[in-house]
Amino acid sequence: MKDIIRSIILLLVLLNPFLIIVYLIDIVKKKNTKEFSRILIRAGIISFVVFTLFALLGDAIFNRVFNASFASFQIFGGIVFLLTGLQFVFKGSASIESLRGESKHIAGAIAMPIFIGPGTISYSVIIGERLSKTNATMAIALTVIICISIIMLLKKLHDKIHAKKEELIEQYIDISGRVIALLLGTVSIELIMSGVIFWVNHKF
Repeated sequence: MKDIIRSIILLLVLLNPFLIIVYLIDIVKKKNTKEFSRILIRAGIISFVVFTLFALLGDAIFNRVFNASFASFQIFGGIVFLLTGLQFVFKGSASIESLRGESKHIAGAIAMPIFIGPGTISYSVIIGERLSKTNATMAIALTVIICISIIMLLKKLHDKIHAKKEELIEQYIDISGRVIALLLGTVSIELIMSGVIFWVNHKF
C-alpha cells in the first residue's frame, strides 16, 4: 500500500493540476462546467490508457514495437516541451490555443502533450516495474481521477471569482504562466541532454 501511495503522489506531482489549469485557461474561460468536464474526462481516459500501456509494457514498447530507443522519445519530447515553453514565454496563454489546434480535437490535444509527456510516461514505466500489473493500473487510475477532480475544483473557483477579480486573475495567469514556461524550458533542455547522453553512451 505504501508503494501505491508513493506512486500516486509522485505521478500527481508530475501531472501538476495547478500547472495544467494555467495551460487550459482559455478553455476554462470559454466552456461551461458541463462542457469542460466532458472534455477533461475524455482527456483523462486517453491519458489513463497511454499511461497504463507504458506501465504494463515498459520500455520494451520502444525497443520492440517502434524499434527505437527511449532516448529518442526523451529528445523528441524535450523539443515539443521546449517549443511550448517558448511560445508561452513570448505570447502568453494565448499561444496554447494555437498549439492545440481545432476545437474538435481539444480532448486529444489536452491529453498530449499537457497530460502525457516525457516525465509522466517515464514514471509510468517505473510504476509498472515497481508494482504488480493490477496495482500499477489502480495507482494510475486513481492519480488521473484525483488530477481531474482538482482541475474541476479550480475551474469552479475560477468561475466564482472571475467576474469580481478578472484583472487580478489575468495578471496571475500571465505572470505565473511565463514563470512556469521558463521552468518547463529548463526541464525540456534537461530531457534533450539526457536523451543525447544516453544515446551516445549506448552507441559508442
